Amino acid sequence: MKKLMYSSAGLLVIALVFLGFNMLSGLTLQNARLDLTEQKLYTISSGTQRILESLDEPVTLHFFYSDSAAKDLTALRNYARRVEEMLMAYQRASNGKLRVEVIDPQPFSEDEDRAASFGLQAVPLDQSGGQLYFGLAGTRGQADNAQQVIPFFPLDQEEFLEYEISRLVQGLAKPQRPVIGVLSALQLHGGFDMMARQPTPPWMVMEEVRQLFEIESLKAGIDQIPEQVSVLWLVHPKDLPEQTLYAIDQFVLRGGKLLVFVDPYSEADTGLGMPGEMAEDKASNLEPLFKAWGLRLRDQEVVGDGAYAMSVSMGQQAVRHAGWLSLPSRALDQEDVVTNGLERINLATAGILEPLEDAKTQFQPLLRSSEYAMPYAAQRFAMLNNPEELIRELKPTGERYTLAARISGPAQTAYPQGIEGREPGVQSADNINVIVVADTDLLTDRLWVQVQDFFGQRIPQPWADNAGLAINALDNLAGSDALISVRSRGRFSRPFEVVENLQREAEARFREKEEVLQKRLAETEQQLAALQQQDDPAKALEMTPEQQAAVQQFLAEKLRIRKELREVRYQLNADIEALGRTLKLLNILLVPVLITLLALAVWWWRRRRRRR
Repeated sequence: MKKLMYSSAGLLVIALVFLGFNMLSGLTLQNARLDLTEQKLYTISSGTQRILESLDEPVTLHFFYSDSAAKDLTALRNYARRVEEMLMAYQRASNGKLRVEVIDPQPFSEDEDRAASFGLQAVPLDQSGGQLYFGLAGTRGQADNAQQVIPFFPLDQEEFLEYEISRLVQGLAKPQRPVIGVLSALQLHGGFDMMARQPTPPWMVMEEVRQLFEIESLKAGIDQIPEQVSVLWLVHPKDLPEQTLYAIDQFVLRGGKLLVFVDPYSEADTGLGMPGEMAEDKASNLEPLFKAWGLRLRDQEVVGDGAYAMSVSMGQQAVRHAGWLSLPSRALDQEDVVTNGLERINLATAGILEPLEDAKTQFQPLLRSSEYAMPYAAQRFAMLNNPEELIRELKPTGERYTLAARISGPAQTAYPQGIEGREPGVQSADNINVIVVADTDLLTDRLWVQVQDFFGQRIPQPWADNAGLAINALDNLAGSDALISVRSRGRFSRPFEVVENLQREAEARFREKEEVLQKRLAETEQQLAALQQQDDPAKALEMTPEQQAAVQQFLAEKLRIRKELREVRYQLNADIEALGRTLKLLNILLVPVLITLLALAVWWWRRRRRRR
């Protein structure tokens, strides 16, 4: 048997068996994959799987990537590899309904012209005219017309890669524009200014939304939401009759999506317009529905924030208004597709949202205040004359208040017995999709955009992302439940968390020493000034022995502290370098040592076996 194994015929048999095994495994295990990444970066979610199963026509995804042009861009090449792997995962999971085509558009080629015809954006690489394509175009059926495109895959949006691709695929499956039903007590569509005695134009946010969706205006007394409405948009739902509340309740439980802007004190509500009116006259709420959905809007309370207070003009000076908030990106949930990428949201007299203790739904904050915030009575703003009074009254509670939230999960009806004249309807739902914003003023032009008239055309010049918040929310809710379930997935490139922790700790020590130095410097300068004031002004340029001793003492102290600062900085580098040496030792020596030990163990075992 040994002779046969080491003979030419035996080696040929082994080679044939090996080749046959590879061919068999290639045929039978073609779609087998093992994703060992921590966040399952190469495994599509169940929501994406449902979107792929809903395809009734073949879809082709054309992935344009300038591989040759990106040879020196390591980060982009790594990300492009992940995009391609993700697209191939879509193709494998589609059961033949989706096909991926990878294209490297060379300069002045037909592929480049094709990418440009799809509307993909080419990024210039250098002054020589080189361009980089890194986008996706999708076509449906046999036609080669791009119905949906991702012009360019930005590296800073990597965690939303699956969401964007799934959104494109669903757009191909359902190319018609979603219908947004709008119900508002405010003049979103324009109205008439009684003070100026002239008509007012539509709010700019309404014009922005109209470019992307079909809008259907609804009346306040409506008793049923039209079937064609995929997303219901409520703005300041003030004093809605019971039949309208019941219609909203049944719409949400039947799977309809809801975006609602409520407010404890809507400054945009000019229904009465009299100074000193009670705050509840400007309030809106959906209390019975909110209670059934597991949340509440705190009654007649407005959040004030000292950290995010907006600067407003008062005569010739600017003062901070604690009730008007300018939220930076850190106050926004960067893990949710609705608020990710937005840089600033401005609000005025916003309310506070809270989950109920016995809620079965999930309460996910999207906008939050800082820790330097407190609730004010809404009536306080009806009598406010000087915003500076709010800052003086501010006593931070240390709590971060929720200003907008996403509500999802199982919910019960608010009307289990139905309403008068209507039989009981749907009693519960396994999952609802609702986004609640506790402010209506953020939609007004004055808080986010400057509008200029250019030969009769209104040109918006936004200075905040308020419209982006509304459009993102509508766009997200207009997708199917499967698309909404596709959330942030994490990044391919992972940070060196241990190194970053070492840097933060050392920098904290560095800043502490630096503050000590600054404090001692200020104390010494005060001491020198005091000594100089006691001397004759004619001898101000001459240094007294006391001054010389103080200066020498300060210089010695300064040198000592600088030495400590250098030691801290050296320790930072020493810790990081020690970690690097340990990792190199593990990578370079550990594997060879383990292989050597394994070889010695095998040699010892075989030798012992021979002796036996």
